[in-house]
Amino acid sequence: MIHKRNNFLVLLFSLIPGAGEMYMGFMKQGITLMSAFWGIIFITASLRIDAVMYILPIVWCYSFFHVHNIKNLPDEEFYAIKDDFLLPKNSSFSNILDKKMNTIIAVVLIFVGVVIMWNNVLVDVLYKITDYFNLPYWIMDGVVYKIPQFVIAIILIVVGILLIKGKHRQLSEEEQKNKMTNGEENQ
Repeated sequence: MIHKRNNFLVLLFSLIPGAGEMYMGFMKQGITLMSAFWGIIFITASLRIDAVMYILPIVWCYSFFHVHNIKNLPDEEFYAIKDDFLLPKNSSFSNILDKKMNTIIAVVLIFVGVVIMWNNVLVDVLYKITDYFNLPYWIMDGVVYKIPQFVIAIILIVVGILLIKGKHRQLSEEEQKNKMTNGEENQ
């Protein structure tokens, strides 16, 4: 049940991303934030990509201030809030996810599985090969552990380029529409 709670307990629960929302009864919002926070930690630990940890303070601050903003709303606005996942169903990002969710989840799971297998099985085999052939260990540390990070860096660069191209295309289409409507108004 969604209702305002004790200020002190809201403060305590707001220190854990998602817990404050869950304490006030917004379970879907809380689960979304908590999953994002702990998912980032899992990805960072399993893929050994420390740069992803820079996202954690953003998620934490968002959750902390989100709880306090909700808590300080007037009663009629507070009780009008619908508990939904943080990606609204009518957002364009959510529409993309709805259409391709199974594919996205499958690709992510396969990739994480391959990286975990790489880190836990193949690295041990490669260490044994380097011992057997008396190869220097810098090959392992400098190359083998960096391959998953290199692949993720390439994926992030490609996604960034695609996003920029998509935004540029969207701006061009809007500009074309504006020219067409302005041209019709002038005539």
